[in-house]
Amino acid sequence: MKKLKIATFNVNGIRAHQANLIAWLERDQPDIVCLQELKAADKDFPASVLEAVGYGALWHGQSSWNGVAILARDAQPLESRRGLPGDPDEQQSRYLEAAVHGVLVGCLYLPNGNPQPGPKFDYKLAWFERLIEHARTLQSSDHPVVLAGDYNVVPTDQDIYSPKSWLKDALLQPESREAYARLLEQGWTDALRALYPEERIYTFWDYFRQHWQKNSGLRIDHLLLNPALAPYLTDAGVDAWVRNEAHASDHAPTWIQIGTRKRKL
Repeated sequence: MKKLKIATFNVNGIRAHQANLIAWLERDQPDIVCLQELKAADKDFPASVLEAVGYGALWHGQSSWNGVAILARDAQPLESRRGLPGDPDEQQSRYLEAAVHGVLVGCLYLPNGNPQPGPKFDYKLAWFERLIEHARTLQSSDHPVVLAGDYNVVPTDQDIYSPKSWLKDALLQPESREAYARLLEQGWTDALRALYPEERIYTFWDYFRQHWQKNSGLRIDHLLLNPALAPYLTDAGVDAWVRNEAHASDHAPTWIQIGTRKRKL
């Protein structure tokens, strides 16, 4: 394997937070980046700005909502899929897949699902089922695969500062957690939790009630590795400093480090 830093980052509006994104790319220089919640039509994606700092890009935009992109440092991602299979009438830009630096990368922005119960939660669960079905073929691949993005799921109570404050939220519902657990049961490795099984690690702090200042966070941004890639995982973390910048996204970049040799699992 090639040594790689792979990251996922919900930018919460690429035009509004472009400066933050560029500052992070220039400082940390990840090799592969999955972006979510672009909130920009394809024509408004800042491809030339990203190219100027060394990143080739693929993007699947949508005006005002959703949108995903895959960036590659000193390379151009090779697209393999745009949108999940299973719904030919899909209107929301939430999934993009590409080969980058020897890794097959699935970038996803799973529906939030609020308010629940209701049609938005039903859509979340239906989309999750399509992801699980597609992921089954990726998991069994002999090629290294990462599924990275904003899953909008808090897997366990360990992944949130206070479950009681979010009991009615779609991110914590038993159906959401059960779907995520079934995805992992295919044989995927949740990278951060694999390396830090006991630690409270957060990737999202909303803008309300000083949740960032109080470290009242949630872990909803995940990088899942198939068996061909998981043995090369050497490190993982969250670039929380990005969340502390002015006009920041409510998410922070979450990343993994891939080494050149297999580690003992």
